Amino acid sequence: MPMDDKQRILIVDDEPQITRVLRRSLTTHGYDVRVAGDGLAALQTFGDWPPDLVVTDLSMPGTDGLQLCRNLRAISQTPIIVLSVRGEEKTKVQALDAGADDYVTKPFGMDELLARIRAALRRAQAAKAGDEASPVLEVGDFRVDLENRRVRVKGAEVHLTPKEYDLLVYLVSHPGKVLTHRTLLTSIWGGDSSEQTEYLRVFVGQLRKKVEPDTAAPRYILTEPWIGYRFDPGS
Repeated sequence: MPMDDKQRILIVDDEPQITRVLRRSLTTHGYDVRVAGDGLAALQTFGDWPPDLVVTDLSMPGTDGLQLCRNLRAISQTPIIVLSVRGEEKTKVQALDAGADDYVTKPFGMDELLARIRAALRRAQAAKAGDEASPVLEVGDFRVDLENRRVRVKGAEVHLTPKEYDLLVYLVSHPGKVLTHRTLLTSIWGGDSSEQTEYLRVFVGQLRKKVEPDTAAPRYILTEPWIGYRFDPGS
C-alpha cells in the first residue's frame, strides 16, 4: 500500500465524462485515483503505479476490458471490477472467467460501486492475511474444519457428500465474489465438465437444502442470472 495509506484505484474507460465522475467521487471517498483511456495505457500505468484495485469498462478501442483482464491476471492478483452495459451477459461471463472479480452494470449508482469496491478490497486483504494455509475456514455463519472435513452453519453441524463439501469449501473461500458456472465446474469437477451447467445446478440445489434456512429464498448461495453464483456468508 502507498506510504500515505490511501488505497490506489486505477479507472480504465474511454468515456471522459464517466472517468471524471468516478475520479471525483472515489477521490472524495479517500482513494488515490488514476485514469487510463484503454487497456494498453492501463497496463503501462499498472507497471509504473501498482494499484490496489482496477475498475475497467469492457467496451474500449484497441485493448479492451476483456483482454486487459487476461493480461492483468497473467501478472497479478489485483482485484478487478468490470463495468458493462445491460444485456452483455456473455461478455460479463467471459470477463469473469478471464479473471475479473465482480461486475457492475451501467447505468449504476455510486453507492453500489463503492460497496463493490470495499468488498473486493476486503477480500484481497483477507487473502493476503490467509496466505499461510489455516486448517479452519471461518467466515460469517460458516465454519469449515478442513483437516476433519466438518462443516458448521450457525453452530449446527451439517453433513455433506464429498462433492457438496468441495463445492461449499470453494464458495466459502471466495465470499462475495461472482463465480461463473465454468469457474465452479472446472474447479470442482475438472475441465471436461465446464459446460455441464445443469450438473452444477443440481449440486447447488442439494447444498442449499442442507445449509439454507429457506431454499425458496436463499440467503447464502445467491444466483447471478445467466452467469453463476455469489456466496454471501451472512453476519
